[in-house]
Amino acid sequence: MKLAILLVSLTLTCLQPTPLHAFPDVAEHGGKIESKYDGFSHETIITLKKMKVTCDGTKGNFKAACVSVKASLHCPGIQLDYVRYARIEVIFQSHDWDQRHPVDQRELSVVVDGETIRLGRMTLAGQKTDVTTTETLEAIIPYKTFKQMAYAQVVEMQVGKSRFELREKNLLAFRDMNNRVMAKN
Repeated sequence: MKLAILLVSLTLTCLQPTPLHAFPDVAEHGGKIESKYDGFSHETIITLKKMKVTCDGTKGNFKAACVSVKASLHCPGIQLDYVRYARIEVIFQSHDWDQRHPVDQRELSVVVDGETIRLGRMTLAGQKTDVTTTETLEAIIPYKTFKQMAYAQVVEMQVGKSRFELREKNLLAFRDMNNRVMAKN
């Protein structure tokens, strides 16, 4: 009798469907995406961890720098049907300590397949100085804009005088993030 119960339980466990959102942590784009519920802010957050864009420097005033991005989608409650907003972080890392973005040079614009979208002033999320200087700027953007960026062929970002183009792997990571939500907004 115990053996029969064990076999039935094992069979039912094996036959259970895979959850809708069982995705691998790292896809072909190389980025790491996590999904979790934040009980303090009462929202589900899908986060793309820090992902390198370029170390070739940027057009403009930011020479010999590495640029990385982080992104997150914020869904109220425990659901993935509606995205309230997206957050973009741009991380500038340089050996030149004078290569920071003053407050008047933090305006964020993105060019999505030739269409320029002005997203306003980014805020300073963090700053660290040791051998290199690391400056993290963040902006909350509409989900609609994030979605446009994710499905675009070419996305160029500009923060103040610093300009850089997202690589194909960055856009694939954005698409992967967007595919994890079922939002129609």
